[in-house]
Amino acid sequence: MIRQCSLQDDDIVRQIWSLQHIAYRIEAELIGVKELPPLMDTLESLRRCGETFYAEFDEDDEIQGVVAVECEQPGTLTISRMMVHPAYARQGIGSHLLEHVFSRYPDVPLYIVSTGTRNEPAVKLYRKQGFQPVEAFEVTPGVELTTFHRHNVDRTIASAGEVH
Repeated sequence: MIRQCSLQDDDIVRQIWSLQHIAYRIEAELIGVKELPPLMDTLESLRRCGETFYAEFDEDDEIQGVVAVECEQPGTLTISRMMVHPAYARQGIGSHLLEHVFSRYPDVPLYIVSTGTRNEPAVKLYRKQGFQPVEAFEVTPGVELTTFHRHNVDRTIASAGEVH
């Protein structure tokens, strides 16, 4: 079951922090870096990040996967964090979390996400969910990130109708 996470709940924050360290260490290896910004987070910096977190919970109330979103500019929603515990990889949790975001924010014209270009599982997931690459840029020598956009077709059509 997916539900919004309270960052005031100590157990939830600890679970997110722990999952983040597991998942982002794997991504760091995949893209060829030693550290990624999420690995620098503390429990307190997670609490203060300003993002909205949703998690897939198992029957024991343990987090299997997390997606976080934030509105960085009008008309867009940025998927700022996406992580699935390796024990639950390739079971549809990432897709389920993204679909939850799309249904929770149906009026957003544009969804944005970035990931390491060499993070093939993430790239495959985002493409499967309708994201298209729009920009690739080198963050450090030999390490490239790709930004993906997904236009909300229903919202774009509605907006086009409003103009006429």
